[in-house]
Amino acid sequence: MQTVRDLLECVWPAALEAAKQPFKSATWVAAMAVVMGHGRGQDGGDLDRTRRLGLARFERAVRAEVTRRGRVRPCLRILRRLFAALTDAAGVLAHRTAVFERVEWTLSDWDQARAKLADVESRMTAVLNELGLTRLVTSIDGLSPVGAAAILAQTGDLHRFTSARAVVKHAGLAPRERKSGTFTGRARVTGAGRPGLRVAAWRAVWGCLQTNRVYAARYRHLTGREHNRLTPTQAQTAVAGAILRQLYAVVVHQQAWDPVIATHGTRRLDVAAA
Repeated sequence: MQTVRDLLECVWPAALEAAKQPFKSATWVAAMAVVMGHGRGQDGGDLDRTRRLGLARFERAVRAEVTRRGRVRPCLRILRRLFAALTDAAGVLAHRTAVFERVEWTLSDWDQARAKLADVESRMTAVLNELGLTRLVTSIDGLSPVGAAAILAQTGDLHRFTSARAVVKHAGLAPRERKSGTFTGRARVTGAGRPGLRVAAWRAVWGCLQTNRVYAARYRHLTGREHNRLTPTQAQTAVAGAILRQLYAVVVHQQAWDPVIATHGTRRLDVAAA
């Protein structure tokens, strides 16, 4: 995405202005594929030729490309803005032909990468289903099957760990104080575990903070308390560790995630019951 952005900023910046977040817009990507001639067996990048098609034919071509990419219909506002940008002469015009060829190649590589990613994610979730873990791991609000599968692919069988804290230490997310003689520094994560597991847990944080009320409340508490207030990054790291600990409990004990236990823990519930 950054490669395409850099190239278009040099020769055709108006294309990037057609959508607020162009690379997240299926319509914009499909329209660019049509303009560049990607997948049509033609020399793409001729803006005059595309403009001579007319808006109606251009819209039909983009609709077909959007459907091919698995979407229902394009956003006409973005489509029409990109068509209007065909006449914009801003940019280094002499380099457009060569740059558009590179953009077409990059879009092709991007499509192949996304297809491979979809295939891998499908296989990951299939393994999760075979192990009978999908229902358990997705009981944690905000944790998707792909996110859980990515974590478990890095940990292996969670039963091999002696405790939930051992999983957090394996990821390098366990806090440790820096001590030397009489000096005691601030506690920091060790960072000595598996980088791939840290990344998988870190990515799971974003979805959980959006939909999981327990984790969202924990994050707000850590970043808003008066004493020992954490930075957003530190609080997200703490949430990542909580996800690993509770995923361990869910899988090892074969019990669905309980927001009450996740908030208060089992010991406080036992005391209250007594």
